[in-house]
Amino acid sequence: MRISAFTASTPSRRLRRVAEAGAAAVALALLAGACDNGGDQAANTAEVGPPRAGGTLTFALAADPTCLDPQQFGANASLNVGRQIVDSLTDQDGKTGEIKPWLATSWEVDPQATRFTFHLRPGVTFADGAPLDGAAVKANLDGVVALGAKATIASSYLTGYQGTTVLDPTTVRVEFSAPSAQFLQATSTMSLGLLSPATLAKTPEQRCQGDLVGSGPFTLRSYKPNQSVELAKRTGYGWGSSLFAHQGEAYLDRLVFKIVPESGVRAGSLESGQVDAISDVQPQDEARFASGYTVLTRPNPGVVFNLQANVSRPILSEEAVRRAIQKAVNRPELAQTVLTPKYKAATSPLASVTPGYVDLSAELAYDPEGAKRLLEEAGWKTGSDGIRAKDGRRLSVDVIFAPLFNASQSVLELVQQELRKVGVDLRLRKLAAGEQNQVQSAGDYDFAYYNVTRADPDILRTLFGTKTVNRLKIASGELDVVLDDQAQNLNPAQRDAKVAQAQRIVAERAYVIPLFELSQVHGLGPKVHGLGFEASSRLQFHDTWVSG
Repeated sequence: MRISAFTASTPSRRLRRVAEAGAAAVALALLAGACDNGGDQAANTAEVGPPRAGGTLTFALAADPTCLDPQQFGANASLNVGRQIVDSLTDQDGKTGEIKPWLATSWEVDPQATRFTFHLRPGVTFADGAPLDGAAVKANLDGVVALGAKATIASSYLTGYQGTTVLDPTTVRVEFSAPSAQFLQATSTMSLGLLSPATLAKTPEQRCQGDLVGSGPFTLRSYKPNQSVELAKRTGYGWGSSLFAHQGEAYLDRLVFKIVPESGVRAGSLESGQVDAISDVQPQDEARFASGYTVLTRPNPGVVFNLQANVSRPILSEEAVRRAIQKAVNRPELAQTVLTPKYKAATSPLASVTPGYVDLSAELAYDPEGAKRLLEEAGWKTGSDGIRAKDGRRLSVDVIFAPLFNASQSVLELVQQELRKVGVDLRLRKLAAGEQNQVQSAGDYDFAYYNVTRADPDILRTLFGTKTVNRLKIASGELDVVLDDQAQNLNPAQRDAKVAQAQRIVAERAYVIPLFELSQVHGLGPKVHGLGFEASSRLQFHDTWVSG
């Protein structure tokens, strides 16, 4: 049974789509470039006939999920699992950016975007039998706020949250103290995916380790850290997103994720048939799957892979040093030598498929001589070993990174070589994902290497606003004002202008050193059909089936 279309054009209901509220789909056309290999998948499906139910798909992940709770953790490995377990109030069309019905069949947004009223689909239940009603929605949103720093991304989506009122079992009203142009898109994300009230009563640690019940098309059977995650089809599931290719239960009986960090082993496992599909096909392995396989690809919207400066550290508190490092990085060379054409050189802090993106490639141009001049003028003189120093301090900084993207080491080693040419010593500190979060929280680092995916430019406020994560460790000032303005601005053109201004501030002051745009590159064996991406480039297995 399909969800009935919500009547956005009905004047009496005054329903507003995201673009009208100035939220995620401000620049819908940009997302049209974020295409996957859907055509290849459709061709495969046509050759083997209509989809068939049953069977098990084994998928090799490049990293352990670490925490399965999508409200708490934002790594791809975690969310590729979590998306199958939890449903969201809305969904986002990855091609147009439009917000579509899911658990909410319709909604109203007041003219100030401070009050959002959702009409829920009746009869939906969590896998433990609890009803997914207005009370459950309220408990989830209140619970995200209560998680606070443990739900870094999700809680930022609720900035200014005043509360949720349950008007009746299938109607809730969510209110904010100030306009929240981004909130409707946020309801489509896994970070605000809905969990059973019984799950919400568990400790955050229990939820991370798999004590997790959602309303999604799959249920969690087991999680063995660093080994595997096993999911089973949710019997009776019948409330899928309006964007799903079919309604009703998932086709697969079982979905098994194996944790295989070594890229060569992962590729070999697909070639030998030990697994049916793999995540994170590495640049050096792409040619292995040119024939007889499908390479499923989609760029990630959001903040690109970058070196984010901790400006509270003595060396990186100097803007001249940060700007010099910005000029010393040859982004096109990174993309061309370490990566493949599936990855683009960064031209802004935002990926080019993100609504509101502006091209700042001129500001990020490779200019090693300019970098040297900046450092000389700032008093950093070249030493006998080629590394600059000032007042007895070497120009040596570290970068913390977790190898969630397998090519990260190679990328950073090339950046290390480029910085050495201008007299900067970059030390690489590889950490486990959980450890990286702890080190960042403690502020014990110079640069942090990471990316964050979201199909809305408000991700800039989430990461760089001083009222949220404040990864930059900067004092409140102009950037905060601009980020707050875009979050509250209901005029699409005006919001775009503020988003552009925020990108320029971040780039011109070299708060982050953009490197490259992440793309999802997954290898599928010949028996896998119907696998696709949702808007934030995470996998959706509801429509996936296996043949043979």
